[in-house]
Amino acid sequence: MKIIIAGAGEVGFHLAKLLSFESQNITLIDTSREALAHADTHLDIRVVRGDSTSIAVLKDSRVDETDLVIAVTSSETTNITVCVLAKQLGAKRTIARISNTEFIDGKDEVGFAKFGIDELISPESLASNEIELLLSQSAFNDSYEFEDGALTMIGLSLSRTSAFVGKSVKEMAVVYPELQFVPIALQRFGTQYTIIPRGDTQFKEGDQVYFTTIEKGDDQIFKLSGKSKQEIKNVMILGGSKIGYKTAKDLCKNRFNVKLIESSKDKAFEIADDIPGCLVINGDGRNVDLLNEESIEDMDAFIAVTGNSETNIMSCLVAKSKGVKKAIALVENMDYFQLSHSIGIDTLINKKLLAANNIFRYVRRGEVVAMTKLNNMNAELLEFVVYSHSKVCNKKIKDLDFPISAIIGGVVRNGEGIIALGDFEIKNGDRVVVCCLPQSIGKVEKLFI
Repeated sequence: MKIIIAGAGEVGFHLAKLLSFESQNITLIDTSREALAHADTHLDIRVVRGDSTSIAVLKDSRVDETDLVIAVTSSETTNITVCVLAKQLGAKRTIARISNTEFIDGKDEVGFAKFGIDELISPESLASNEIELLLSQSAFNDSYEFEDGALTMIGLSLSRTSAFVGKSVKEMAVVYPELQFVPIALQRFGTQYTIIPRGDTQFKEGDQVYFTTIEKGDDQIFKLSGKSKQEIKNVMILGGSKIGYKTAKDLCKNRFNVKLIESSKDKAFEIADDIPGCLVINGDGRNVDLLNEESIEDMDAFIAVTGNSETNIMSCLVAKSKGVKKAIALVENMDYFQLSHSIGIDTLINKKLLAANNIFRYVRRGEVVAMTKLNNMNAELLEFVVYSHSKVCNKKIKDLDFPISAIIGGVVRNGEGIIALGDFEIKNGDRVVVCCLPQSIGKVEKLFI
């Protein structure tokens, strides 16, 4: 695929990096000489210096032959302009990054597609939705919903008391035949390898395990993993950034008790006026005395979303030491992901990764309708639509030539989630969720084309 990315900032660079690993034909446009030099030395892509809203620059990047234009500069106006121009100049699809979530809410009403924007993406809105999902799945440290929750992916680390520890996948299936979930990926404590579990794969203490489950299955996982379902009511948010503001607004709507700490006086007053149900405190969230005064020990969840990753991590560690059940930190540095579980923070979220995942599914072959990368693991979850001409159609799972480094996590049929085992026959119109390692993605895609 030929792809143009406008904007070599964090999201743009991360996307270009992911896509260049896939051997896509990428052109990166930016005005910053430094950002392009960095991209040029680290990635196998073409870089073009110039204003991405310039028709001459777009023509020079051969926009008329392009399959996808992704505009992810820091300016919303620039992104919209780039997409409109690119579409008029012959680009097949366009995606614009925006920060005003109003645009996403009124997408159909305005009809962005009419003037050349196929898709709108807001990293801030994605991050706030992710936080809400994590709070509803409070015992888990990673989650993702397919088809409005018909199938859910959840990740958790196994404690010593878990029923899984010491048993293989096969043994678990014998002991608990009525299980409504399936393990799809696993990472051993202290290693960087991702394992796709097979029948003889044994669970060990400290494993980070990902499951796909149908609606009833998460309660089973709770029981077997030795974790208890915690009711989350009182939430403290550190930082009134766009993510902090949107999260606070959505949580107040859903009847959570929210306290928000913001260091800027003007911003604090603004948020207090906009969200009457939220208690806004003007102060420095790094100040442990302030956190104690605001009764941090009574909080069920602590969410740190300031612009500084280190502040977010440290304040989450303070919250955990005070007995807060759930701590979520926004982190900009991808390298910190490796550390999160080992230092005791439940969940790290990253805007770039969320935006890149969201955009990434438009690049995949086959009818990929949703995808997510597993936190800190080199595995991907893809959701495919099955057509009558797909190779998998009308075949049983056990008869498919499926790569060893991939596994079917579940199927959604007529809006209902099914944990599909070997004898299950895939039909036209099914939505199949597959977890696979990078080396097998190409092979899996071919089965669904």
